[in-house]
Amino acid sequence: MKSYLPLIATGLVFMACTPKNELPADNPFAKDWETPYGVPDFGKIKTAHFEPAFMAGMDQQLTEIDSIATNPDAPTFDNTIGKMEKSGQLLKRVAGVFFNLTGVLKTDSLSALEEKISPLLSAHSDNILLNEKLFARIKSLYDQRESLQLTEEQAKLLENKYKEFVRNGANLSKQDQDTLRKINEKLATLGVKFGNNVQKEDNNYQIVLKSEEELAGLPPAVRQAGTETAKEKGLEGSYVYTVQRPSMYPFLTYSERRDLREKLYTAYIERANHNDEFDNKENVREIVNLRLKRANLLGYPTHSAYVLEDRMAKNPENVYKLLNQLWPAALKRAGKERDDMQKLIDNEGKNFKLASWDWWYYAEKVKQAQYNLNEEEIRPYLKVDNVINGTFILANKLWGVTFEEVTNLPKYHPDVRTYLVKNEKGDLIGIYLSDWYYRDTKRFGAWMNNIRDESRMDGNHVIPIIVNVGNFTKPTADAPALLSADDASTLFHEFGHAVHGLLTECVYPSISGTSTPRDFVEFPSQVLENWVFTPEMLSLYATHYKTGEVMPSALIEKIKKASQFNQGFATTEYLAASLLDMDYHTLTQPLTGDITAFEKASLDKNGMIPEVISRYRSTYYNHIFSDPIGYSSGYYSYIWSEVLDADAWTAFKEKGIFDQATAKAYRDNILAKGGTRDAMEMYKAFRGREPEIAALIAKRGLN
Repeated sequence: MKSYLPLIATGLVFMACTPKNELPADNPFAKDWETPYGVPDFGKIKTAHFEPAFMAGMDQQLTEIDSIATNPDAPTFDNTIGKMEKSGQLLKRVAGVFFNLTGVLKTDSLSALEEKISPLLSAHSDNILLNEKLFARIKSLYDQRESLQLTEEQAKLLENKYKEFVRNGANLSKQDQDTLRKINEKLATLGVKFGNNVQKEDNNYQIVLKSEEELAGLPPAVRQAGTETAKEKGLEGSYVYTVQRPSMYPFLTYSERRDLREKLYTAYIERANHNDEFDNKENVREIVNLRLKRANLLGYPTHSAYVLEDRMAKNPENVYKLLNQLWPAALKRAGKERDDMQKLIDNEGKNFKLASWDWWYYAEKVKQAQYNLNEEEIRPYLKVDNVINGTFILANKLWGVTFEEVTNLPKYHPDVRTYLVKNEKGDLIGIYLSDWYYRDTKRFGAWMNNIRDESRMDGNHVIPIIVNVGNFTKPTADAPALLSADDASTLFHEFGHAVHGLLTECVYPSISGTSTPRDFVEFPSQVLENWVFTPEMLSLYATHYKTGEVMPSALIEKIKKASQFNQGFATTEYLAASLLDMDYHTLTQPLTGDITAFEKASLDKNGMIPEVISRYRSTYYNHIFSDPIGYSSGYYSYIWSEVLDADAWTAFKEKGIFDQATAKAYRDNILAKGGTRDAMEMYKAFRGREPEIAALIAKRGLN
């Protein structure tokens, strides 16, 4: 997942005149860091430094933005849009660090500060987007854009800025603008609260096991992981499993204790749904209703209509069309998978009906029976260091990029690894930080963030600082970290986002790298997943952690044959979450009923089978509820982008998966362009035509 920092981090911020907040000289944000390549001086940054730095940064940008808005000279691209892109360097610096740390090292004090700062930043953003004088200058430029002789990138940036102001209330009355400000401020607060509640629920739940009977079926590696988690939590001598996926999924896959599988999985799907201080149901209701109110205020019938206007999908009807095109085949396939597992249960003489917490356990058994493939056969070849190295090998083979690990760069945690990224000419093009191991101060999942955007204004090349984050099980003194097949795909996926951020070649920071429409941004990340289990790629990185032997061809063949296994389940649980997102955000009237009932109705109307649970339920659906926009009306983006990625992958397969001409066309037309062109136009420049859905249907085995 590409994680989106608040609007504040892009430089588009403004605040009405306030007393000057001087930043003390001893605050680490007071000046550019005197570190290699300007990497944040993490060792010197304390929680107490953030609030004054935010306030000083907002004040500093106030002066800069005010000078743009009140400039007596006629507006030009350079003295208006260009100046806006250069403004707010202090604010960008502090926001880039803060919103990365709140994802990876969240303490109670950081959580409290995030709740305090977020509404201030929302108000700050509103003030620039609702500034009459500034908008007048932008509108003047937009109205005469055809005669300004702008570059393609400048024209796109001007268009983006104009639409952003209009879509955020620049044309509203003063009274409606005041209402909009209050809505945005409240949404910012609710989003942070929602995410904090989920993280607290994630960290608060665990099952503690001690007896051999409780551990029945768990392989040595899964037991070892439970031991290490117990040590981290001060419970030596026991085995601890949590609702974090790297802990939960192996347990669900191998535990013979059905009661414990039910206990752990139920805890997972009921997070933030216990009618207590961390319950998110009322937060969901408020967020949905405030989004609808904001959309109506801005002239849109629904939140989805508002969000999708500037996405590739354009409108809710196109999203539903895609999801409903895939749903029947996915549900049918999932039903067949369920029936296969029920037959196995019956043949074992068990007297129960398959339930959601049984799916992983019996899917693994069916996979072994049908394909003679065991997940534990694959793990020894997927040592995390080898998989990381595999991503570097792929980047090098496709684009000549190298990743040189160094130890002299600041890092925010000992688990972080730091790299210099160089292009095929040996030129430094970026700094890459990877942080792949689980700790309870991290939020759930895996993602990419940028601490600093790439830009080339006035001939000054600012290289990006990119971060990849995951929650994989850590290596121990006795055993390395071994990934599952899904984990390996996740790592390549997030690295795809990183490559998108690193190989960008744009002038202006707000449209460089991954600053693309939300339903396009997952495309470059998902493309890289296609290489993970190709024989050519596996031979380059997948070696046994004990023997060093390359993954045998027989195992590779089994992986290939099983590549579409369980795709009914995977597609159905994903589509269910996407449809739930759309159902919330296509409401035309405020949501008044029970949240759980709404969710159930959304699933039931599409014929969801009870053995499959939506990938995300409402109360822990961080993608769509944990920030003011997020992936709301956008969770479909993964499947939309997969249409692009499956179609693009056929281009590589036709010419050879390491074909240099295809790789160059992809880099030049997609990765290097950032958000400087219309997304579909970028894709057509690469592929020569629009994408076709047939490749996706075939890839998932839904035809």
